[in-house]
Formats: sequence, structure tokens, C-alpha cells
Amino acid sequence: MSADSPRALEVAPLPTRCNEIMKQPVRCVRDTDTVQSAARLMRDADVGFLPVCYQDGSVAGILTDRDIVTRACAGDGPPSAVIVGDIMTRAVVACRPDEAIAKASARMRQHHLTRIVILDARRTPVGVISLSDVAQYEHPTKVGRTLQAVAERKYGPERP
Repeated sequence: MSADSPRALEVAPLPTRCNEIMKQPVRCVRDTDTVQSAARLMRDADVGFLPVCYQDGSVAGILTDRDIVTRACAGDGPPSAVIVGDIMTRAVVACRPDEAIAKASARMRQHHLTRIVILDARRTPVGVISLSDVAQYEHPTKVGRTLQAVAERKYGPERP
């Protein structure tokens, strides 16, 4: 095919929906699992974010590597005795697979998060989107605003 051919100029459209960029499969833990087993799953899967699911597969909360460090390891008791339900984040910020990537980015910005879970109609986790996933497809200005919002939550505004 020559460079002058119309097909040579075709470019695949950029993704616009969450289901086009979300990471799969989603690994879940139960609220009755030990934090140690959840941490091992995070290590083995090379993730820092796990949905916590009920027996039916619907989401009950979120467990992050930060939850483990700040609530289990820095707590009073031995981390090996802590269960996920005691330290998980119960508030779940999510999007649906068919929602726009821009909506996921806006929710990350609003809630100061670097990762959100994608839930189907039964509230079952079907994917995860991180700020780095969004950064590949959103306008740099929007990504910058989201990163700024996350950094403000963690570190507060810059002081002169």
C-alpha cells in the first residue's frame, strides 16, 4: 500500500468510554480475608487497589495499599491479625463501563483519587481505571487538573 493511498491515512479513533481503557480482569477480596492475604494478592498481581466484594460479587468497598499501610501496619495490633473489613474504605467511587472517560476523570478530580472501579449494573467490578490510564487519552490540561486535585488532598496546597 503506498503512502498516497487513502487507507494509509486512516487512524483508529481514540477511546472515549471507560470500557475501552479499563484494566481487566479485576481481582477482588472479601471483607473477611486477612489484610496479609490481600497484600500478597496485591503483590502477586502488581496492583495497589482491590475491590472488596460480597459473596454475590457486588462491591462492598475498596482496599488500597495506602489503607494497609496507614490503618493496619501503623495500627496498634499486629498487621497479620487484621481483616480487610476493619480497614477497607467503604465509600466506593465508580463509573459504569459505558460512561465517558471524561466522567471518570471528573470523579477522580472531585474525590481526589488516582483509581476508580468500573461497575456493571449489578454493582459487580468489571474493570479499574487509574489516572495513568486516563492520561493516555484525555487532554493534558484535564489530566493536569486531576493530578493537581489528587496532590492537594495528599499534600495540601503549595506554600510560599
